[in-house]
Amino acid sequence: MPRYDHSSIEPKWQAFWAQNRTFETPDQPKEGSAGKLYVLDMFPYPSGDGLHVGHPEGYTATDIICRYARHQGKHVLHPMGWDAFGLPAEQHAIKTGTHPRDTTYKNIDNFRRQLQMLGFSYDWTREISTTDEEYVRWTQWIFLQLFNSWFDPTFEWTGPDGVKRTGKARPIADLPIPDDVKSQGETAVRSYQDERRLAYQSEAPVNWCPALGTVLANEEVTSEGKSERGNHPVERRKLRQWMLRITAFAERLLNELEPLDWPESVKSLQRNWIGKSIGAEVDFFVLEPGKKADSSDQYLSQRASSGFPAKPGDDVLRVYTTRPDTLFGATYMVVAPEHPIVDRIVTAEQKEAVEEYRRKSASKTDLDRTDLAKEKSGVFTGAYALNPVNGAETPIWVADYVLMSYGTGAIMAVPAHDERDLEFAQTFDLPVIPVVQPPDEKTNPIGFTDPGTAINSGDYDGTPTADFKKKITADLAERGLGREAVNYRLRDWLFSRQRYWGEPFPIWHELDDQGNPTGMIRGVDESELPVTLPDMDDFAPKGTPDPPLSAAPESWLYKTAADGTRLRRETNSMPQWAGSCWYYLRFCDPKNTDAFIDPEKEKYWLPVDCYIGGAEHAVLHLLYSRFWHKALFDLGHLSKPEPFQKLVNQGMILGEAELTAYRIADESAYSDQRDEKFATDLQRPWVSARNVEEKDGQYVEKETGAVLEAVMIENDQVAKKGNDFVLKDDASIVVDSRAHKMSKSRGNVINPDDIVKHYGADALRLYEMFMGPLEQTKPWSMSGVEGVYRFLGRVWRMIVDDAAESVVLNPAIKDVEPTEAQDRVLHKTIKAVTEDIEKLSFNTAISRMMEFTNEFSGQNPRPKSAMSQFLLLLSPFAPHLAEELWQVLGHSDSLAYAAWPKFDEAKLVESEIEIPVQVNGKLRAKIKVPADSDAKAMEEAAKADESVAAQLEGKQIVKTVCIPGRLVNFVVKG
Repeated sequence: MPRYDHSSIEPKWQAFWAQNRTFETPDQPKEGSAGKLYVLDMFPYPSGDGLHVGHPEGYTATDIICRYARHQGKHVLHPMGWDAFGLPAEQHAIKTGTHPRDTTYKNIDNFRRQLQMLGFSYDWTREISTTDEEYVRWTQWIFLQLFNSWFDPTFEWTGPDGVKRTGKARPIADLPIPDDVKSQGETAVRSYQDERRLAYQSEAPVNWCPALGTVLANEEVTSEGKSERGNHPVERRKLRQWMLRITAFAERLLNELEPLDWPESVKSLQRNWIGKSIGAEVDFFVLEPGKKADSSDQYLSQRASSGFPAKPGDDVLRVYTTRPDTLFGATYMVVAPEHPIVDRIVTAEQKEAVEEYRRKSASKTDLDRTDLAKEKSGVFTGAYALNPVNGAETPIWVADYVLMSYGTGAIMAVPAHDERDLEFAQTFDLPVIPVVQPPDEKTNPIGFTDPGTAINSGDYDGTPTADFKKKITADLAERGLGREAVNYRLRDWLFSRQRYWGEPFPIWHELDDQGNPTGMIRGVDESELPVTLPDMDDFAPKGTPDPPLSAAPESWLYKTAADGTRLRRETNSMPQWAGSCWYYLRFCDPKNTDAFIDPEKEKYWLPVDCYIGGAEHAVLHLLYSRFWHKALFDLGHLSKPEPFQKLVNQGMILGEAELTAYRIADESAYSDQRDEKFATDLQRPWVSARNVEEKDGQYVEKETGAVLEAVMIENDQVAKKGNDFVLKDDASIVVDSRAHKMSKSRGNVINPDDIVKHYGADALRLYEMFMGPLEQTKPWSMSGVEGVYRFLGRVWRMIVDDAAESVVLNPAIKDVEPTEAQDRVLHKTIKAVTEDIEKLSFNTAISRMMEFTNEFSGQNPRPKSAMSQFLLLLSPFAPHLAEELWQVLGHSDSLAYAAWPKFDEAKLVESEIEIPVQVNGKLRAKIKVPADSDAKAMEEAAKADESVAAQLEGKQIVKTVCIPGRLVNFVVKG
């Protein structure tokens, strides 16, 4: 009996596709091509754990799209590669002594095996890894393009797309050099250029993790100030870092986001991350102790005559505010602990306290410092500044809730109209002056943050907020004390990492005769690319910010230039983001040794038509890629301004539902009166699941707000009570059944190897698409896998004779024309599956195919043509089974490029319809009538039905309601 045997079918077709190079993408489309389609997955980091079943969800979706497009005659590009640099491989190398290169390529081999095992139709001839030397070469080349460029914010130009823009990346050679800089010589000119490059060096406060021996981005640090990887303490340090000037592109990153076919949630996240706001820059004059009035008069006079300067002087504290209308309510000022003005203004009496506060702040993350719930802290500098609108002497404080990375690193504090400022003012007993009256005069103005009208604001009293903003900004500008300004929350991209396993920077540092850096830098000549990593065997962090590459052999570290200058290489490495910023370009032309991409191939393939990946990359990866792309576009290397036209985020697949109970996490969080009868050995009481809510990533008790911990419960510890689970020891404690994110720590990771072994790749693919809408988060269920596996078995038996000794056609399959009813079902299925695929509604497409199988499995004969068309519908979802059954039906070629079935609207029209018949509103029968029946014909057909006739017998029909095509209802009495 030839059962459905996935273990023999799937390897057979995977070998066939590989041997026949079925899915290789030619550079040129075939004659009559229906157009190009570039479909891309967010390529994976090849970890040592391999894939779990959550990974293939997005890959399956893109594969369905690509297989469907090939059936439509499109020229499809569907590549795969590896984001292979990164900290995990280096950490593994430190622990095991295995070189990260060896670990990485071993992991890649495993990932590739798993993806091929799942039957994805990638063009493996285009496979790339960010660690490949040729790929590194072009990553470094792109960095040099940024290094050798500057951004001209006023340059007006029209791009190759025909769009007029203001602001452009231009070659550094085009940067105008002021005469006073030229007069100082070549060193001054080079320094002037270095300060304005798109890739530049800066002393930046960073998240330094001593245990990992590297700087971490903010998103790599937890809210507890620990490293996301390894949970190690993180501290703030000032280090020399490479930065990329992404802020120069902020306005274009915002404006050119709007036309993209992306989820609105992702667009919103990017807008918020960029964080554009319109307000004013205002200068407060820092007063000298004992010379307050005298020094300020001269300052105000000078400003009135010379206007607002490009840079504030040493005696000026500049703030950025979105509410210049509240200047009269500024009762104190706050500067970030890192602000350079602190050293200049702190008084001798306050110096020790300020330095101690700055030291403590240095160990906090930005997330911790800006936590609204934390108690406000700060220290007075001893200095005062002059409020430019009313002459008030305003005390200057240092507080860590202000970040140097936002605005100017200084704020005017208006406690009456800002929650954080009010908490701070209350903590340190500082004045609170309301200056905005709410529309409802009964509302307390203190704490009011919306627009209103001005109060306590001198001549501006009674002015509406919107008008006040414009007027006071103009007045400040006229006096040389302020100007309208646009600000962005976005900060320049911190691009350095202190680790070995990353791309080396193609940069030389010039040394003096004693071997010390002069501060001058130069790019590696392009002919010397790639700069490859030196062979090393010690990658362990030294406990200092010195990168591992600083211990590289001298032959790698040093050289003497042709002009006699002694040079030392940059020893920081690029972050993992570097390689993933542009891989979509290289896939179009992966073997090119003369350019990072051929211009004609770029024009043909880009932008990516459909990009699918996890929502966790909604901001950083996408924002960074867009930034690199726009810089290359500006410099003439690309013809399109955006890399990804359509974006889809697949939902997360959670582990199978687990039984979970909740208990108090901290014994100090509850009173002695709490019932502890069923507490653990630590005497922490249980809490009913009915009284638990999830809040800010934690489980808390609704009544008290106490933080809870979730405890997994074994099945034998619970009993079912109604719709609830309860702990057997105490029926009052409810156990929650819920699914959690797959993780090794929870032990709920499902290996796709195990699923494929028992059920096959087609079943795994089909189940992941059948679980629910692609974008939704969904729990895994082994019973669900079993269900789609049974469906595939029904498809097999619909076409194969399961009573025969070998694989032969089911005798019910005949080379006959479909009946009218069969044709209707077939064409309805073709229409529905086609439309569902185009909407990415894969779960409903599968439901349609299940209905088709149920309809046809019991029929005899089954038209061979209908079976062939059905297999084409199934093939994007279950390609192995479809190919096998296509062959069983007698087709000699692969179905991979067979034409997609077309539906005929005329065949969707039913000649007969089924309508319900009611008696006094209750359903009594369903009858079939011609689709064009009028009311009279429907009534007669209903009365002729035996069940209806029995209900009407002996009764008086008071009224008959007939709605053609819908229903018949008899109203009777008696």
